[in-house]
Amino acid sequence: MTNILSDESVLVVADLPRTVGSEIPVQDFAGRRHPVDSINFRTVGAGGRTGRPLVPVLVIALLLALTSCSQGGQARPGDSPTTGTGALDPVVQEAKRAVAAASRTGPSRWTGPVTGPAAVSGRRLVIYVSETLANGGVTGSMEGAREAAKVIGWDFRLIDGGGTPSGITAALQKAIDQKPDGIILGAFDAQGEAPLLAQASSKGITVVGWHSGDNPGPLTDPAVFYNVGTDTTKVAQLAAQFAIARSNGHTGTVIFTDDSIPIAHSKAQIMQDTIESCKECSVLSYVSIPLGAAVERTPQKVNHLLSRFGSRWTDSVAINDLYYDGAVSSLRKARKPPAGPPFNTSGGDGSVPAFKRIRAGEYQTATIPEPLHEQGWQLIDELNRAFAGSPPSYYIAPLHVVTKKNIGSGNVYEPPNGYRDHYRAVWQR
Repeated sequence: MTNILSDESVLVVADLPRTVGSEIPVQDFAGRRHPVDSINFRTVGAGGRTGRPLVPVLVIALLLALTSCSQGGQARPGDSPTTGTGALDPVVQEAKRAVAAASRTGPSRWTGPVTGPAAVSGRRLVIYVSETLANGGVTGSMEGAREAAKVIGWDFRLIDGGGTPSGITAALQKAIDQKPDGIILGAFDAQGEAPLLAQASSKGITVVGWHSGDNPGPLTDPAVFYNVGTDTTKVAQLAAQFAIARSNGHTGTVIFTDDSIPIAHSKAQIMQDTIESCKECSVLSYVSIPLGAAVERTPQKVNHLLSRFGSRWTDSVAINDLYYDGAVSSLRKARKPPAGPPFNTSGGDGSVPAFKRIRAGEYQTATIPEPLHEQGWQLIDELNRAFAGSPPSYYIAPLHVVTKKNIGSGNVYEPPNGYRDHYRAVWQR
């Protein structure tokens, strides 16, 4: 964490209890985290060096320095992508390299599976149980899985959990009761439904997941044959690096997440740690709002943040595009520039509304999308491997940053790697 005041300043933090949806400010200078909703600064001892007269010019210079530092994320006059103090920070340099590499056109070379079992014969029933269809990522992966199931020759059904814990549990129980061959978990934590997944396993039902664990790969407790997704650690880091690179190492960032979801909490912590590793960057606020209530509750929180931080709020980094669905109305009413600041970036799924906002340059600058339809095809491929008694593919899609410069014409990220043809070849379909 960087001291955004002067070397002779003291940070005073009020130790208040945290409530759901509250903000977690940055660490104090001793490295202690304070789960509070407000942070107050008090400066002491500002002045010239001992034994040297403090002439008016020095007074003015000192005041300008203090003002610049207290901005918490604004670039200093004269800074550019290659000059200024931010450019000297190796963290900033690495952020720029990472963003530039991920911003190139999506990989045209297929790095997924080219061998595997042919389509398992006979009709198979697969049920996709979604956390909520309000989540564009869930919808996209579901649509891809439905398309792939038709190609491979299986029956496909959808049951929506409606975004509530009770709704998800009820939807999963309903799916198990239909005795399918396979169940796809759509963006809810497998661990939270361990008893029902044990029940599914006892009935011989194969389970795969999409964003159902901290990272892609097989899950053992409870048993999930394969959890499909990009590397969440790298996604979160890249989203934070975008804010660092964009601001030339002077970002004042607000993080939006849902701490009730373990994977979202982990991503947000990585975002915070990445930004705090930048010498002259700051995390202004850490905001936890349930994804299911993001559209309804984000506007009021944005009003509060604008009032509290003003121009110090230069960037937002969210674990999902949904938060910006809710933020737009408040930003527009506050007459904030559509192109930013704040510059809004999502380490989320890459929803249709997000693509539209980025293309129009209105209240979202970037997203790190999942190749949603491709991952839907992968879900079906992983089930086919399980049905055939083969191991998982262990495929993890590479990362890509979408901005107005490289967005293209579609509203879903479709890597130009021919994944459909490759899966058809593996399945002999």
